[in-house]
Order: sequence, then C-alpha cells, then structure tokens
Amino acid sequence: MNTVDSSESWADCTIAADGRITFVARLPSAARPQLLLRLRPKKGQPETTCHLLDLEPVDDGRRSAVLHTRPVLAEGRWDVFLLQEPGGERRKVRPGPRDLRALVDGHARDWPSPVAVRVPYVTKDGHLAIRAWLRTVHAEADRIRTTARSMTVTARLHGTSFSDCPVVRLRLRGTSTDRDLDLRVEDDRRTFSFTVDWAELADQARAGGVWDLFVRPAAGASLTRIGRLLDDVADRKEIFVYPAVPVGTALVRPYYTVDNDLSLEVTQPDPARGA
Repeated sequence: MNTVDSSESWADCTIAADGRITFVARLPSAARPQLLLRLRPKKGQPETTCHLLDLEPVDDGRRSAVLHTRPVLAEGRWDVFLLQEPGGERRKVRPGPRDLRALVDGHARDWPSPVAVRVPYVTKDGHLAIRAWLRTVHAEADRIRTTARSMTVTARLHGTSFSDCPVVRLRLRGTSTDRDLDLRVEDDRRTFSFTVDWAELADQARAGGVWDLFVRPAAGASLTRIGRLLDDVADRKEIFVYPAVPVGTALVRPYYTVDNDLSLEVTQPDPARGA
C-alpha cells in the first residue's frame, strides 16, 4: 500500500490557452503560504530570477495561486517551491493532476511576437517544474516525412511572416559550414516546407556531425531555429525518435535536441568495431 509523506507539498495545475497557469495546493495549516518559481541556474552559477505567488484560500483547506501571462518567463526551466510563510524555508512541490489540454493544439494557432511558451512538467526526481521558451520569432515543425533519399519538413512561422528572399539554412555544428535550401511558402505567408537530400549532407559531413536547422524569413533577417515547442510536451528528445537512414556508409537521422529544436545527425561506422 502506497503512503503519502505528510511533510511533502502537492499541487495541481491547469494551464489556459494564453499561458496562464492556475495552481491549487493541498496544504497543512499555514498563515501566509506562497509559491516560489525559481529559474534554474546553470551549473556553477548563482540564482538570479524568482517569482513569488500568494496562495489564497479556496475551499476544503486548499489554496490557489495564478501565474498570469505577465511577467513573461525567461527561457529555461523553472522549479516550483512552497513557502509556509514569506521568507520561509523552501520545500519542493510534488505534482498532482496537470491539465494541459489547452496546449495540445497550440501549433494550430498564430502566436504573436515574442513567442512565450510555458509547459508544466514533472522533473526526473518527481517534482513540479515549468519549461519556458521565449523567442522573438519561432518556426514550428509539423510534419516530418523521411524516405531512403530525403526528408521533407512542413513548418509554420510565428511572430512574423515571410517576405523577400527567404531561405532554410543548415549549419554543421562547430564549423563554419552552411548549406542553404530553397523553401516553398504557402499563400498565408506563414506555412512553408523544404526537402533535405540525405546524400548531400552525408557527403559534406564525411566524418560525421550534427546539422542544426534554421529559417531566414526575409533578406537581412535573423536566422530562426526550427523546432517543436507549441504543444504539451516539455522534452521531446526521448519521446519522438526517428529511425536512422543508411546513406552510403553513413547513417542519417532527424532528432529533437534537449531544447526541442530540430537537428540532423550524421554518423559514420567506427572502423575499430569492424576490425
């Protein structure tokens, strides 16, 4: 029989289509409880950014707090803590039910600039956190179709629209090697598609490597990363796994990075293993 540690704090959360998150916490008696959201610092760096939310009584001993769309959360991972009183000891929060239904069709809506995304999720150690992205412009990957010779991607631009001389750019990570591809832009000036030839990538990355995918919406515009952010999946890398395609002696496969951006990996066989 499972037991619940009474010293732990639990909270349900519901997210609205506009990104507003409502937390409902089940708490022992507390005079002025608060939720603290902390932007997780990079390893070895100090903590810099936090938001405090007052938990107001609802019913049956529950308390509620709302994280509104302003202020916009900086891009990163936000850990959720409970304070029994202002300035009190931080206690990590276990997740109750998470209602993320409003996020499922997020890719079908037009998002203004800046594109601000929030996805509540459960950390590897079982606590509640929020994954946030903040992009001036974003290109949302939709359909990815692979064949023995190529990959065709359909995507949609958010935060701006296409103008003159748009291009898709593949950049070989860690090098100055770029490859530009033509793209097809639909009449809405947002939806686009492009095709990547496997053999050309494998030839330019003979020793293997990773190609990162960008789109430039207009001549002189900044490059925009192509990825998948606008739904209820906080971490895609281990969930959306595409098969590798043999190209000569190489293997090529699309994958999502730890930031949910789309990349292509070229690997070559290890000669030592074949010996």
